[in-house]
Amino acid sequence: MPLTRQIRGAFTALVTPFTPDGAIDKPAFGALVRRQLDACIDGLVLAASTGESPTLSPEEREWLVGTAVEIASERPSRCRVRIVANTGSKDTAATIRATRRAAELGADAAMCVAPYYNKPDQRMIEAHFRAIADDGALPIVVYNVPSRTGVNVEPATLMRLAEHPRIVAVKEASANMDQIATILRDRPAGFSVMAGDDVWTLPMLAMGGDGVICTCSNEIPGEIAAMCAAEFAGDWDTARRIHERWLPLMKANFIGGPNPVPVKAALSLMGLTTDMVRLPLLPLEETHRARLRLVLETTGALEFDGTAVVGSTSGADANGASRSTGPKRSTARLAIVQATATAHT
Repeated sequence: MPLTRQIRGAFTALVTPFTPDGAIDKPAFGALVRRQLDACIDGLVLAASTGESPTLSPEEREWLVGTAVEIASERPSRCRVRIVANTGSKDTAATIRATRRAAELGADAAMCVAPYYNKPDQRMIEAHFRAIADDGALPIVVYNVPSRTGVNVEPATLMRLAEHPRIVAVKEASANMDQIATILRDRPAGFSVMAGDDVWTLPMLAMGGDGVICTCSNEIPGEIAAMCAAEFAGDWDTARRIHERWLPLMKANFIGGPNPVPVKAALSLMGLTTDMVRLPLLPLEETHRARLRLVLETTGALEFDGTAVVGSTSGADANGASRSTGPKRSTARLAIVQATATAHT
């Protein structure tokens, strides 16, 4: 595996916490960032879909990125965390301006979604990303999520984009395994392929993927970082155990409402922030909240501090939810994460 890939490991698409009156909860955001860093997450993606980007102002996006950069700079280099700013939009010129601003704030890279609503064809999609890479002043992660944008960045288009020195990765959320396999086979050596769907992380790692830009790592950052680190170390048994234990949570985060409604409800149940979202989103309905609580209880997430655990066995209850018995805290798995992060810095 080449060590020159800039985007690799477990990256959390971080939620944006809000106060009851809808403002950004700044103390809660700082606490969430520090919790991620304590778990040795590999990277943070700010102001993306999970962070409710459609309802954030440019000033709010800048505050989130700048604050995360400032907090991350306090940490030792052995736990170097890359900060990725979501700067994408359907407007190429606006995306370039936002990307330049993210570079000024100290972000390590920018994630840019394929243009939505204006329905560009492949030629136009390619021109959009090339313009951002040419003028945006940061490495670019292409975000392909056809379910949200209505357009697909096809493998041939992505491979042409991957030849650009500043286009360094893709967050692949097409849910098309044929497409993902083609990209993994044909990509240049220095180009990263990140899972964009939590449940697909382990299969993509098995095919040579580079990690995940993740929702459930909001709840369990240490476990997702450890799963990626275990795979990089060739410890497939550990990676599979982590995946199987947390699969019910990965699924539950997308039941009952659009992302980030369920994950914010989960974080609220875990006592980490409120479940406040901005309209047009609404908090999770009580019927779905009860099911989510059951998943959190049976997986042990309600007592989870974010760091990795070892020594647990898991089964399944009658509803198919994972059941954990006797997890023990350990620094061993965090050591794997830290050693892997250091090796690829």
